[in-house]
Amino acid sequence: MKDASPSYLKHHFLIAMPHMSDPSFAQTVTYVVEHNAGGAMGLIINRPSGLSLADVIEQLNPELEPSSACQDLPIFSGGPVQSERGFVLHPSGMQFQATLELGPLGLSTSQDVLFAIAQGQGPRQHLIALGYAGWDAGQLEAELAANAWLTCPADPQILFDLPAEQRLDAAAASLGVNLSLLSNQVGHA
Repeated sequence: MKDASPSYLKHHFLIAMPHMSDPSFAQTVTYVVEHNAGGAMGLIINRPSGLSLADVIEQLNPELEPSSACQDLPIFSGGPVQSERGFVLHPSGMQFQATLELGPLGLSTSQDVLFAIAQGQGPRQHLIALGYAGWDAGQLEAELAANAWLTCPADPQILFDLPAEQRLDAAAASLGVNLSLLSNQVGHA
């Protein structure tokens, strides 16, 4: 019997099953930034924090007057780990002081991307998050085996073009699943 190579979920969505009881992840869709033998990292993409880019700009540089457009740019709660640390997902191609290319997307973690977005010079499509979701080696695989998540390839249209409240259902629909028809009870037949 030959060894099967591991299947990793980088550039996929994790869709929380209706029975997800962890309040950090209940009713969420998470973009998987990295997944390998050492663990996984992702950003929740459908949970606005209540903050705007204007709020963050005021914190970073109180002397700078944020544009009125910044008031309408939401900051998302990316996950329960390091909730004070910022991440910006955007289409690949634009480089900032700290940008990691993820194939079709880039992940920037430096303040210059925030100021560029605030000045209308940054990536037109973006998702700004504070914090991230992290899993130790084997943890995400165990959660998948316990049917805590559905997975599907990430869709930039869902990520960037849909309102946050539509992203969970749209990700599930890409699999042909209507989450409202699934039971919130977990078990085995």
